[in-house]
Order: sequence, then structure tokens, then C-alpha cells
Amino acid sequence: MDTLELFKAAILGIVEGLTEFLPISSTGHLIVAASLLDFQGDDAKTFEIAIQSGAMFAVLWEYRQRLLGTLAGIVSVPASQRFALNLVVAFVPSVIAGLLFYRLIQTLLFAPVPVAASFVAGGLVILWVEARHRRAFGALDLAGARRARIERIDDIRPLDALKLGLIQCVAMIPGTSRSGATIIGGMLLGFSRKAATEFSFYLAIPTLISAAVYSIYQEREHLVAADAVLFAIGLLFSFVAAVLCIRWLIRFISSHDFVPFAWYRIAFGGVILLTTYAGWIRW
Repeated sequence: MDTLELFKAAILGIVEGLTEFLPISSTGHLIVAASLLDFQGDDAKTFEIAIQSGAMFAVLWEYRQRLLGTLAGIVSVPASQRFALNLVVAFVPSVIAGLLFYRLIQTLLFAPVPVAASFVAGGLVILWVEARHRRAFGALDLAGARRARIERIDDIRPLDALKLGLIQCVAMIPGTSRSGATIIGGMLLGFSRKAATEFSFYLAIPTLISAAVYSIYQEREHLVAADAVLFAIGLLFSFVAAVLCIRWLIRFISSHDFVPFAWYRIAFGGVILLTTYAGWIRW
């Protein structure tokens, strides 16, 4: 394992950790970053999905008290039972959709140009939802907390969780953003920004675990012991970057909306599409 490959693994881990929980698509950024770094092949695809576990571990670390409290009260505390049920209900649709469509989507859409198109489309959706949110809650209440139907994650009902889980299935399209679909979908369903964002963190745990396990199982013939260090480097950098990102995002949404991310998505996707069709860069 040469130093250059380890450097690429670290860069991709940072990209994963910084983008997993922002509404800008970690998968899309990884596909583009891997293309720029010439980090390609079957092993690379498995690596890109596996390092998402680093972001999942970041959620476990940051919210360990809530998660341990839920486990301790799962038998006797109604709030813990409802929280666990909501996670399961929201998670099931993505499992079914993943089993049915994962291979097809991976074959047809895991490329920079389809990702770029999803970036632009997702940015436009965010602008529309934010405009709708402002009309409903007013410009002064950025978090939407005073008037949102669901102010806290403890207010989520199983039906709300099911709807959010169905919306999350859209994020199977690379470039859409799992966290973006969950957060923006939650806002459409009447969640406050904080409730939608925090629930997207928790929902990432089963989602990322299942995606990593399923991908590694499907690509198990490509796994070799020599790649263990590569995976460890990617996971470590992903974890650290994700912890920093989670802490920053919670502070950010207390006084900002998601419009800057929408314009970033449109600009990022537009640059990829422009350079591709102009022939300036071969992604």
C-alpha cells in the first residue's frame, strides 16, 4: 500500500465526513472526488460506501447519552419505545427499495454527470421548500420551532416516520442527498428544522450500517487483507470530519436556513455539467 493511496483514502474520508449530514450529497461528492483522484474500480466503490460507517460512528458518539437512554428504557419507557419504533418505521422503506433497485441504480447512475443533474435538481427543490417554509412561518422564525407541527423528535408519530422513510428512498439516486431528503422532506411534513435535522442524524445509523454491510457483502470477492489499512484511514478521517460537521450544523440551523446549500448544489452541479459538455474536463 503506497503513501499516495493512503492520502487518497484520507481525502475521501474527509469528504465523506463533511458532506454526509449536509444536504449536498456525500455520495455525489465522493463520486466526483474519486474521479478527480483517479480512485476507481470495484474496490473503490466498496470503499466509498464502507467509510460512511465513520459518519455513523460520529452520530453514535455525539448522541450516545440519548441512544443509551433509549436502550435502557426500551422495555418500560413509552418515549423510548416510540423513538425506537419511529426509527424502525422510517428505516424499512429504504431497505425494501435498496434490495429492489440498488444494483440498477449503481449501474446506471453512479457517474459524475447524473450526479451533477441531481445536484441541480435538489438545489431547486431546497429553494422551493425554503420559500414555502418562509411563507408558512415567517422570516424571523428561522427554525420554525414556534409554529412547526413537530417541534421536537419526541413529537414524531409513526405515520410521520413512515412518510419520511418513503421520502428518504429518493436519496438512493446519487447526488440527491440522504440527509437532504430527510431534512427537506421533514420540513414539508411540518417538522421544525432542528427536529428534521436531528432525526436525520439518528436515521443515518441503521441506514449507513445496512448500506455498508450490504455493499461489503456484495463485493466481498474484491476484499483483501491488504486493504484493511486503507479502510481504517478512510473510516478514521470520516469519523473526525463528521463529528465536527454535526456540531457545526446544529449551531448553523439555529439562525440560518438551507438556501446557501441550495445555491452551492446548483453551482457545483452546473460546473460539472458545463465542463463535461464543453469538453474541458473528462470526469
